[in-house]
Amino acid sequence: MSDSYRHLVRTRIKFCGLTREEDIDAAVAAGADALGFVLWPGSSRHVDEFRLAALVERVPAFVTRVGLFVDQSPELVMRVSRYLDLLQFHGDEASAYCAGFERPWIKALRMRDGLDLHAAAADYRGAQALLLDAYRPGVPGGTGETFDWSRIPASLAKPVILAGGLTPANVAQAITSVRPFAVDVSGGVEATPGCKAPELLMAFAAAANGADGELRRLR
Repeated sequence: MSDSYRHLVRTRIKFCGLTREEDIDAAVAAGADALGFVLWPGSSRHVDEFRLAALVERVPAFVTRVGLFVDQSPELVMRVSRYLDLLQFHGDEASAYCAGFERPWIKALRMRDGLDLHAAAADYRGAQALLLDAYRPGVPGGTGETFDWSRIPASLAKPVILAGGLTPANVAQAITSVRPFAVDVSGGVEATPGCKAPELLMAFAAAANGADGELRRLR
């Protein structure tokens, strides 16, 4: 990740794929910095704009509301962006498209073979961060699979949000190995798709915080 962020020793946590009010409450109680809402209809965690409007009312101040899109119409993104603090683009969107909604945004990149992350950081220079996820052909995300974290360069021009197969069991290793700005989890803290398990949310946050504590100790 960017050298300007490597000194940080509190990894931000984003819980993604929220579909229920009680899961928002549990995620906030666990210490979420950001909550993700999937607006792409192809996902089992999809919420439509009317459900989104109801859910975001539950999100308290200082927790970022993130909307996830996959190559969707600019009209939809513009319409729902009023409910969101940050836009997350998970498809093949060009940088100019991502920047067209008067909202901060991040770009998700699936770690296919041959991906040049330095070139991607330059291409998406307007992004607040790059979210790195596992690659599976035809699947824009949510695979539940990890990727080879050693493929992430030690220094990028953008902060790294690490995703892909994270769970309470491996997030500490992920943080100590990659030292990302943030970690992003969906399926790894669920009882069933779209239904979070409060005990897993708590365990994930505790493991992430524990890894941060170890990094502080080693400084």
